[in-house]
Amino acid sequence: MSVTIHPTAQVASSAEIGDGAVIGHCAVIEEDVIIGEGTRVDAFASVRRYTRLGRNNHIHSYAMVGGAPQDLKFHGETSWLEIGDNNTIREFATLHRGTETGGGVTRVGSRNLLMAYTHVAHDCTLGDSIIMSNNATLAGHVEVQSGAILGGLSAVHQFARIGRNAFIGGMSGIAMDVPPFMLASGPRADLHGPNLVGLRRMGASRELISALRGAYKLIWLAGKPRQEALLEAEKEYGSFPEIMELLRFMREGSRGVLAASHDTEDQEG
Repeated sequence: MSVTIHPTAQVASSAEIGDGAVIGHCAVIEEDVIIGEGTRVDAFASVRRYTRLGRNNHIHSYAMVGGAPQDLKFHGETSWLEIGDNNTIREFATLHRGTETGGGVTRVGSRNLLMAYTHVAHDCTLGDSIIMSNNATLAGHVEVQSGAILGGLSAVHQFARIGRNAFIGGMSGIAMDVPPFMLASGPRADLHGPNLVGLRRMGASRELISALRGAYKLIWLAGKPRQEALLEAEKEYGSFPEIMELLRFMREGSRGVLAASHDTEDQEG
């Protein structure tokens, strides 16, 4: 296979472009960039310095990948944006490199869909198969685990974590951690129980869904001290690996987790 580069594109001589890559008209590829095989960079998109892209990614028009961090502590030091394979990054999305204080790397996994106008700030870590809907925004140092879905116009506070297969409703503000398999929504978001739709899509058994509902009620709704509730949940439901994953997530966090909604105890269904 050969590389297709439109005559109007600006591609630095030091950029490494893999076989089968396509660079559209007026696209900009800066120095110290690696673009993997089969990746497409559409018209007017830019891949900035110190960016590594894997295979078969699609960067749509006007997206800006690898920009300098929006951080007053950043003074031009070398830092990186690393992106895996088979990601779709839509129009006007912005993904920024890391900073020295955050380890120097922003990481995005594979098979993610970042819709138009999404923003991934410096030092974020994204897993695989994540969906960020239009205008969803991550502040610096955010972790989003695999399978999570962020609704449109949602915003996540710096250093917060979004657990695996969690769901964030549209127009939600996330100030604390969202544990795995949970649903959060609201302008100042709180939890609304397990993410039942997501659990069914991932093929979760009835027994697992029942255990997650029971753990949610025990941890968030029973009025018990948090550590006592976690121990009880482990004793009652610890035979499920997903419950242990949920408990580890809660025990390891530094920001704390969202509280439960006062309006509803759980989703129907």
